[in-house]
Amino acid sequence: MRHSDVITLPKLLTRVPDVLGHLPALLKGSRMSKITDTAKPVGLGVAFERAAAEHPAGIALIQDERAFTYRTLNGWANRIAHYLASLGLTKGDTVAVNLENRPELLATVIACAKLGVCAALLNTSQQGKVLVHSINLVNPKAVILGAEQRAVIDAVRDQLTPDGPFLFFADQDTLADPGEAPAGYVNLAEVIRERPDENPASTYHTFLRDPLFYIYTSGTTGLPKAVVFNHGRWEKAYGGFGYSSVRLGDQDRLYCTLPFYHATGLVVCWASVIAARGGLVLARRFSASGFWHEVRKHHCTAFGYVGELCRYLHEQPERPDDADNPVHTIVGNGLRPGIWKPFKRRFAIDRIAEFYTASESNVAFTNVFNFDNTVGFSPVGYAIVKYDKDAERPLRDRRGHMVRVGKGEAGLMLGEITDKTPFDGYTDPDKTEKAIFRDVFKKGDAWFNTGDMMRDIGFRHAQFVDRLGDTFRWKGENVSTTEVEQMLDDSGPVVESVVYGVEIPGTDGRAGMAQLRLDRPHEEVDWVAFTRALQRALPPFAVPVFLRVIQGGVQTTGTFKHQKNTLKEEKYDLAKVGEPVYVLLPGERTYQPLTPDIQQGIDQGRYRF
Repeated sequence: MRHSDVITLPKLLTRVPDVLGHLPALLKGSRMSKITDTAKPVGLGVAFERAAAEHPAGIALIQDERAFTYRTLNGWANRIAHYLASLGLTKGDTVAVNLENRPELLATVIACAKLGVCAALLNTSQQGKVLVHSINLVNPKAVILGAEQRAVIDAVRDQLTPDGPFLFFADQDTLADPGEAPAGYVNLAEVIRERPDENPASTYHTFLRDPLFYIYTSGTTGLPKAVVFNHGRWEKAYGGFGYSSVRLGDQDRLYCTLPFYHATGLVVCWASVIAARGGLVLARRFSASGFWHEVRKHHCTAFGYVGELCRYLHEQPERPDDADNPVHTIVGNGLRPGIWKPFKRRFAIDRIAEFYTASESNVAFTNVFNFDNTVGFSPVGYAIVKYDKDAERPLRDRRGHMVRVGKGEAGLMLGEITDKTPFDGYTDPDKTEKAIFRDVFKKGDAWFNTGDMMRDIGFRHAQFVDRLGDTFRWKGENVSTTEVEQMLDDSGPVVESVVYGVEIPGTDGRAGMAQLRLDRPHEEVDWVAFTRALQRALPPFAVPVFLRVIQGGVQTTGTFKHQKNTLKEEKYDLAKVGEPVYVLLPGERTYQPLTPDIQQGIDQGRYRF
């Protein structure tokens, strides 16, 4: 941890004038983030109708050359809602939605929200048995898909069990021209044309605990879990980000390349725009080379990021006009400390509204005070507790209670489960219960286990350290993949790294392995100097044993998170990898190319690691 990252009282006081200037909005956002009234209508449908009434002619959404006012988008959503209601869909039902980032997706989601119908937002990269699992898991009354997803649906349609029709949007501007639907599908754009565009009465019958979305997260079995995201959580994000953290205005436009099956784009970015009555500029997909062109073209003053997106932008060739852009605020999570300040300087960004939460989490942090290298401040109940990595559980004192860490220390982040911060859980009750710690500080209390290691840096601010699942054990020590990645990324030839643990026969734990993308051919790297630099920077147990060198980009998920499961399975097996692998053998002073003979020796235990 950098000493400069600790929040002191003098540092905090320097930010007070800016915070006081936004105090009314901050207070409003704080009240909304703590809402407990179960009889008050809340949620996406309510908020969007209010925005449409107050700012009907304002631009709500832009994609390419298509622009939609709040009035137009609201009316479109209403027609979809009235049609879905005519099919018998009512509050509490579920619809599976499989659309890429398109205006049709947003109109569909708003429509479902107005009806109280839960939209199960499918990851558009899913196919085969994973897609079948995700759809059948939520027992949908209908499936709504775009033509771009037809092939993957057709491939498994005989295995799907929706209790209703398959509704279809052609891959075009369906407001201007509905297009045609293939046999076996209902053309949704066509059947809604004669439906009324008035707001349905059902909008004001969605309350705090009513489901709004299903968002899919990775499951331990390899199959996704469907996480309930209700109207109350959306309302809290709407207040917390829209009013307290991001703080846009009605002339602002936020550029979003993040997939809307993920909460950062769908909830954080979009709620921030709706709260401001501003405009969302929605990209179908991310392009590092075209990013700033689109930002300037549409006069975007903010953008959303997650994972490695900012790194990809930072790696683009520098241009004299990098700082000449309209962006003043960015919002997201996963901006690494190594590029935080350089990125901010290069592109002249005023505010980085980094945040921390998860689709299922009941605790959130937002960078309200605009400090560097922090996920920000949390107004809700949380605790960072001491964690025994050897025993893989939190420490408890002699009374059986967990122990909070001190300032500057790292531990496991827990979110207190209360009426104001409920844990809504998963579709599987057993998985829900496994995520809860009970009797943490007193008899009868309950806390959500985030599974994340965080550092307390003072004044209710925290710094992300690592995910427990990304920590592995080697030579009796725990290795943080995040810390090793940061060290590798700071070394000369490495552009990007992914660190993970792999099993070696006859050894305990997992040996470190890193996938590397280099700035030069691997044959031109001074591996002796590289090895020395790593050994100086890292303790011996944390120095990776294996290096896997790739030519193209590091494989990521749709939300720019590194995919490690496949890498762990392939490990250092030359028959599976198909790329150069280097190994640091015991007693050697440098990495050397892994050969079939050396691999055989490792697997047969001829080397004592």
